[in-house]
Amino acid sequence: MVRLKFTKMSGAGNDFIVFDNRDGKIPEERSGLIRRICQRRFSIGADGVLILENSDRTHFKMRYYNADGGEAEMCGNGGRCISRYAYLKNIAPKKMSFETVSGIHHAEIKGGNVKLRMQDPHDLIIHLPIELNQQEISVNFINTGVPHVVLFVDNVAAIDVQKLGEEIRYHQRFMPEGTNANFVQMTDPGHIKIRTYERGVEAETFACGTGTVAAAVVGAVLGRLKSPVGATTRGGAVLKVYFEILNDQPKNVFLEGDAKVVFEGTLYD
Repeated sequence: MVRLKFTKMSGAGNDFIVFDNRDGKIPEERSGLIRRICQRRFSIGADGVLILENSDRTHFKMRYYNADGGEAEMCGNGGRCISRYAYLKNIAPKKMSFETVSGIHHAEIKGGNVKLRMQDPHDLIIHLPIELNQQEISVNFINTGVPHVVLFVDNVAAIDVQKLGEEIRYHQRFMPEGTNANFVQMTDPGHIKIRTYERGVEAETFACGTGTVAAAVVGAVLGRLKSPVGATTRGGAVLKVYFEILNDQPKNVFLEGDAKVVFEGTLYD
């Protein structure tokens, strides 16, 4: 019988199953396994899976998989969680670097929090018109490691995130890869409330790190926000985003927030 040790972690309510795969026990064909173990009530349950592997360039490599079994380029909350995991397991020091599909990231452990340097966002499009339900709306698009649409609203609590988020996620303008969808309410120039429909989870999650970064930097480019930006997530946790805007482009972006160990266990075949 195959047994895999795992750690369940949460970053701002975004939850993950973490595996140390430096010994190569988990085969490369892993999408079916991930779909099964991410099922809530039937298995461990999670928004996604973080797999730590060997790297010849950095302290370790992070592979991130959404609950649907698909591999994604990056996850901000996941990056913070796997960094704290690596520190607690003596795999990496307090200041570390790790490799992802989207590039190399640097992180610093700050007590129970982790401050993670993100890749510079790219592909920024401001005021992008798209048609939904025969009505044209203006959204903003940016890639913060994964693609995100940012839509500013007056009252984020009143938004049907599942319905509208799904329509944006599968909109023909963003196919074939699709996009994540973020609904953002400004409370002041240094704070926002945010709700996110996540691609791959296919539902609203309690928090999305790359989505929070997207909202903060888009708001700054629009002249509405200033660094650092605090963001109250759907789960109630607050993430903080630090950045610079140089020639209307976001640079030197950091995401800071909690990374909690929930429990550890053994997964049986």
